[in-house]
Formats: sequence, structure tokens, C-alpha cells
Amino acid sequence: MALTDAPASTPTDADVIARVSRREVLDSPRDVSVGYRAELLRVLTIFVDSELAGTAGMVPFINSAPGLRERATAARMVAEKFDHARQVLEIMEPFGINPGLYVRAHCWSSRLDRDMDLGNRHVGGDKRLNVFHAPVEGWLDAIAMTMLMGTAVAVQLADLADGSYGPLRVVMAGIIEREAAHARSGETALSQAIARHGSPAAAQVAVTYWFPRVDRTFGRLDSQHFERTRQFGLRRRANTELLNRWQADMHPRLAALGLAPPPPPA
Repeated sequence: MALTDAPASTPTDADVIARVSRREVLDSPRDVSVGYRAELLRVLTIFVDSELAGTAGMVPFINSAPGLRERATAARMVAEKFDHARQVLEIMEPFGINPGLYVRAHCWSSRLDRDMDLGNRHVGGDKRLNVFHAPVEGWLDAIAMTMLMGTAVAVQLADLADGSYGPLRVVMAGIIEREAAHARSGETALSQAIARHGSPAAAQVAVTYWFPRVDRTFGRLDSQHFERTRQFGLRRRANTELLNRWQADMHPRLAALGLAPPPPPA
């Protein structure tokens, strides 16, 4: 075998960090190091598991929507979230992930006690964000959560869309657009629910419950793990910056509905 035909060696973490520091984009599993692969799959697993768990929590409430238009919107959101999970699982497949087995690996509809406060502790066998361990209670609760979490997801994914793995960048633009649309649908449905009730009181109860749980999906503000993802170019912005963006977006939108975030814990 000629020297030029020798198989390329696996890049080291240092090789990958040097490339992404030059804003290069990695296009395939052949371009990544062992450390990069682990970090990429961790990020993608959290996204897929959260989409599957979040969708499983929404499905029972489609028929709780007040009209056919709202039911059709909720059903479309569920279908789109399943498609988001499919697109990202296809990115994971060349790394040895079997999508068919993956979606059957966990009980995505499982939930914990509603009053349990998990903080940032990870629990359970899958990697869903902790907000998706909390059960939804009724249509109004579902749409409040959709507005808050959909907006948070769009903010968080915008960071991945600017990341260093090319196949992920390709799919993220469309996913972000749909997640933002889901948040707007939740906001519209919440506005309509407030009008039907003649008061924002019930909606405020839902917002007070979900707001701090969505807040914590941004992770620890002193996260040591962020530096690793930043070095690999998978993320560019710290948790604090993303959280501030979400809060700055949510506060005026809630105020327009006569709602307010709960006061921060003492």
C-alpha cells in the first residue's frame, strides 16, 4: 500500500479544538475526536430525549383543546416535534445509534410527582431536561408550558445552530423556526383562554408553576461543563447569556397578557 493510501488517523481533541478555533466546520464523524464525539452525542441526546418526553406529555391533552382548530394546531406541533427528534437521530446514526431501538428504549410518558423540585439534578434513565419530568395538568397548563418552553428552546437551539458540527447546523434553522412557532401558538392559545375565563388568574397559576422549571433548563450559571462545549465549538454563549435572552423576551410578552413571572427564590 502506498503511503498516500494509508487510512487517516482519528483526530485528537487538540486537533479538533484548533480547527474550530479557526471557525472551521466539521462535516462528518471522520472529522471528530473521541472527546468531541462524546460531547456532541451528549448534546444531541438531551435534545432528542427532551423532544420525545415533551411530546409524550402533550399527546393526552390534544382532545382537551377547546376547538377543532386548536386540536389541529396541537396535533401538528406533536408531529413536528417527532420530526425534530427524527432529524437529529439521523445525525446520530452514523455514530452507531439505531433510531428504531432508541425510540423504544425508555418510557417517554413517565412523570414524577408534580411538586418534586429536582433543581439541576439529573434523574432517570433518559437524558430529558428536568422540566419534562413534571406532569402537565390540563389544557391551560399545557399551553402555558408550551409558550414558556418553546421560547426557551428557540433561544437554546440558536446557540447550536451556530456550532461547529455541519450536519447539525443544517437541520437546526428549520427546527428553531418551528419551535418558535410552537411558542407563539401557545401564547395565542393562552390569550384566548384568559379571554374565555375573563381573568388571568388561572393562567398565572400555570405560569408561576412552569416559569422556574423552564428557567432551570438553562443549566447552572456557574457551569464548568460549558467550557468543554465551548472549546469544541458546539456552543458559543454561556448559560447566563442565554437565560438573560429568554427572560428579556418572556417578561414583556407575559405582561401583555396580564401575567408576571414569579419572584425569584430568596
